[in-house]
Amino acid sequence: MKSKSLEEIDRIIEMAWEDRTPFEAIFNQFNINEKELISIMRNNLKKSSFKLWRERVSGRKTKHSKLRENSVDRFKCKLQRNISNNKISKR
Repeated sequence: MKSKSLEEIDRIIEMAWEDRTPFEAIFNQFNINEKELISIMRNNLKKSSFKLWRERVSGRKTKHSKLRENSVDRFKCKLQRNISNNKISKR
């Protein structure tokens, strides 16, 4: 696995916590598989946060594209702002 910048790691963690972002989307954007993602999460989160995340994503249909019942159409609300470095832009 190629070394990732702090900004990339921050975005990977953010995407991993999102319920509707599948592991395949993280792979397509950052070229890391689920095993590597778990390693990144384990190394960059507190132990308790990592445990919460693992419980949250284990068996979750939305985290695996193949397990989804039907494809989820993505849309962006006009009021939704871009999120960068885990800080939400103010209006």
